[in-house]
Amino acid sequence: MPVAESSAPLAIVRAAPSARTVPAERAADRFFRWMISGFGLLVVALAVGLAAMLYLQSRGTWHEFGLSFITSSEWNPVEGRFGAWPFIFGTLYSSALALLIAVPLGVGSAIFLAELAPKRVSAVCTFLIELLAAIPSVVLGLMGVFVLVPAIRSVEPWINKTLGFIPLFKGAPYGVGMFAAALILSIMILPFITSIARDVLLAVPRPLKEAVLALGATRWEMVVTVCLPHARAGILGAVFLALGRALGETMAVTMVIGNMVRVSWSLLDPGYTMAAVIANEFAEAVEDAHVKALIAIGLCLFGITVIVNGLARLLIYKTVRKTS
Repeated sequence: MPVAESSAPLAIVRAAPSARTVPAERAADRFFRWMISGFGLLVVALAVGLAAMLYLQSRGTWHEFGLSFITSSEWNPVEGRFGAWPFIFGTLYSSALALLIAVPLGVGSAIFLAELAPKRVSAVCTFLIELLAAIPSVVLGLMGVFVLVPAIRSVEPWINKTLGFIPLFKGAPYGVGMFAAALILSIMILPFITSIARDVLLAVPRPLKEAVLALGATRWEMVVTVCLPHARAGILGAVFLALGRALGETMAVTMVIGNMVRVSWSLLDPGYTMAAVIANEFAEAVEDAHVKALIAIGLCLFGITVIVNGLARLLIYKTVRKTS
């Protein structure tokens, strides 16, 4: 009798269907999966097609100059000699300066809005910051020309007299230059850093904050030990998103950077960027070699953007692995 009683549940278990049985995929599910996969592949195809088009259109420049096109500093369309290094340097230098200005200000503002400001003040300030991101770049460029450049020109003589012995502060008092471009870029990328960093900080679980505060930590210690480490990946993503915007900005930078083909570390000297030279010279380029050189600069800008995004993804991935 005991054997018969114990064998009944075993038979029921054997007769029950497996929990791992996966139902057959329906036609609608297959169509949805193929459609979404097609959308993803279309984006990749667009990027690859854009790179291929830029290379094919600029192939003559690469065959004639090779890698010296990237390392050379000579840009003379009249004599047919082209070098993209001043534009690459100006793009990277102005973007780096803009990040140095915007990242501390943006992250600090995000911390204030997420952790310290009253809710009404935070809501109003957040709306104004996001509204700043919607201002067209040409409007910011006009602000730079009529407000920022005269202000910089008025203080440049004092800077030269006081700090002129430092190479970073040598230069004629033009007003337009690398510093003006960096300030305009920092204003443009500040809303991206502040808004995204604020949203990431607000996503930090409240029990973690309350637990640290309950242990006797101050609000500043709570931000440093809990909020910032937990939101590190999101803040890095915001910074690299802002960097991508700064690298490709055209109109505002073109209006205040001075558009001079030179490589200088001075903040007061004029410079040039890749986007600016394409915008300024493409419409007036009549020689085929000139057009191909400008397209080659566009390919360089595309490549730098891809490299920056790749490094951003790698850095965020490593950061997430360390924190998880």
